[in-house]
Amino acid sequence: MASPASEPPIAMLLRLMAQLRDPERGCAWDVAQDFASIVPYTLEEAYEVADAIERGDLGDLREELGDLLLQVVFHARMAEERGAFGFDDVVRAIAQKLIRRHPHVFDARGQLLDEAARPRDPAEIAALWETIKSSERRARAAQRGEGAVDPLGGIAQALPALSRAEKISRKAASYGFDWPNAREVIAKVREETDEVVDALESGDSAALAEEIGDLLFSVANLARHAGIDPELALRRGNTKFERRFAAMAERLQAAGGDLACSDLAAMEAAWAAVKRDERSA
Repeated sequence: MASPASEPPIAMLLRLMAQLRDPERGCAWDVAQDFASIVPYTLEEAYEVADAIERGDLGDLREELGDLLLQVVFHARMAEERGAFGFDDVVRAIAQKLIRRHPHVFDARGQLLDEAARPRDPAEIAALWETIKSSERRARAAQRGEGAVDPLGGIAQALPALSRAEKISRKAASYGFDWPNAREVIAKVREETDEVVDALESGDSAALAEEIGDLLFSVANLARHAGIDPELALRRGNTKFERRFAAMAERLQAAGGDLACSDLAAMEAAWAAVKRDERSA
């Protein structure tokens, strides 16, 4: 066995994870975990990667990518303990998938094709990718003995709802079920807003929840038509609100007030001042 100093980094990480999961000498917390209990941490680490990228902090990105990699190693270790698969199987599977889904770049052995033979149109490449994914889904369904493939299948249920709405609408659009342009989606957003108003006035909370869901789905469609990632747009909107709210509180405090004791009129005046400051900056 290689000494720790000469170990390849990934081998060291795999060894450390195996030691942490050792029932006798490992960490009791790590040993107690299973696939389901680790899922929240896996999702959290993925979001923290996205946050580091959004902030442009490459130092944090390096750390967060390591945390995300640890989640992959953790899941693979638990699967290996069950005799299902190991980390090498995960790596081999994704490498094979990359080759299979890029027939315009690699031959069947994973060797690069001649550059002159490669398509350059991103739309053509995206269409090829979707065709291959659809073929893979049909093959998996046949292997499992399932019937017709869900035309909107293959979109992870665990995705944030806004991201999933964008992906569902994009998949539906690939069949031609879509608005022709963003202006018509705006009309749909207005229609759904009116239906929210009607449900609100009716006092029917179930109908209101349904109509708000329809409105959010329409907004996700609008973002897709505009070429905007709705999840990213909402994260930026959240960040902007947080920044302005903190600045509003500081302004109230500087004027001798306090956020907790200020009335709505004072807060709105401070909020408007913060927005003016941002526009003039």
